Amino acid sequence: MSKVWQPTLPAVYRELSDPELRLRIQMARDALGSRLVILGHHYQQDAIIDFADFTGDSFELSRRAADQKNAEFVVFCGVHFIAESAGILTDESVQVILPDLGAGCSMADMANLDQTVDAWAQLHDVCPDQLIVPITYMNSSAAIKAFVGEHGGAVCTSSNCRNVLEWALAGGADSGQGAVGSGQEMIDLDKPRSDVSLSSPSSLPTAHRPLPTRRTKILFFPDQHLGRNTAYAMGFPLDKMIVWDPRLDLGGNTEQQVRDADFVLWKGHCSVHALFRPEHVDQARLAHPGVKVIVHPECKWEVVQKADLAGSTAYIVDQVKKAPPGTVWAIGTEVHLVNRLKQLHPEQTIIVLSDCQCLCTTMFRVDPPHLCWVLENLVNGTVVNQIKVDAHTRKWSLVALERMLSIKGTANPSHAGQPRPSVWADQENVRAGIVD
Repeated sequence: MSKVWQPTLPAVYRELSDPELRLRIQMARDALGSRLVILGHHYQQDAIIDFADFTGDSFELSRRAADQKNAEFVVFCGVHFIAESAGILTDESVQVILPDLGAGCSMADMANLDQTVDAWAQLHDVCPDQLIVPITYMNSSAAIKAFVGEHGGAVCTSSNCRNVLEWALAGGADSGQGAVGSGQEMIDLDKPRSDVSLSSPSSLPTAHRPLPTRRTKILFFPDQHLGRNTAYAMGFPLDKMIVWDPRLDLGGNTEQQVRDADFVLWKGHCSVHALFRPEHVDQARLAHPGVKVIVHPECKWEVVQKADLAGSTAYIVDQVKKAPPGTVWAIGTEVHLVNRLKQLHPEQTIIVLSDCQCLCTTMFRVDPPHLCWVLENLVNGTVVNQIKVDAHTRKWSLVALERMLSIKGTANPSHAGQPRPSVWADQENVRAGIVD
């Protein structure tokens, strides 16, 4: 794997004024021309988004990275785990660069490979007769993605989590869908779901179930909240979900609890979305009668239940875009996205759900001085901060990512509160900018 420490930025880049930085970035960008593609995550500051060729959430940017066939350099203005994914999905001749190697993710750091291997062994010891399918959120290291790929699972994003979980409940790679198969029957995700109750795997119609039937258990990591909110919206009760604390034997659960669970949720969370609390929803409704509350599914279950809508950043962007003038929104996600939506839609009233500093501080490390530094080095023939992944990790991470990309459709809950399994919005064509 590539180094994860950031070299000291030459002092001159900190001394440049904002106009000087913008001019030098644009000059370097023009000099590199079609050799360069800049990808910008939607949680980025505006000064970075201004120079992005493509913006989007992690799902969209993953696809954009995979589409880069002719570029020599992809400068990924996001965080380390997404840059790794971009490096895996692009051709090996494409060099992927992260402007600041210190732009990490606390959630991704909450699951490491040793802990995952140990949890996997314990789960199989306790549940030898069950099929365990690992699903990892995009916000995880390449090592975790590789583990998932090697063990029959897939990556998901908040845009397509439900679709990926349906695929996993149908047997994952063993279902014959998404890269590796055994010829067993599978769920057709393109067909209407009105004939399927998702209260449990055994409720799938016999004609659509993988054969032979084995009880399927999902190991979902590293974000417990996305897993819980999505599974609940699919009709699974909370008592069929357990939290796995990797520091404790059996994750802090009894053997019976492990055997009975349909979902094993890794004890991880987003440090930004964890800041939103149920009382913030109450306060927003009190201060702004008639407000529509929309939150990201990385928020706690209690927050999602109080909200009107919940979905990925792409879903949030799309809902605001479609709303009529005069709509009042309280949005529970990263503040840069909320402020950008406020600027784009002055005909609406848009506030952040809480006045806490809901800022992704590691994403914020990618700033104009670092972008200017990497681009001018490229102009001079020097590649700095290249993201590299070893061959084994690349191979199996690619399997997990390609399984995700092969699962058709993206799905977001169009209503929070009580689960409504049949009501989901297809966001396949959403184009607006921020990461999952």
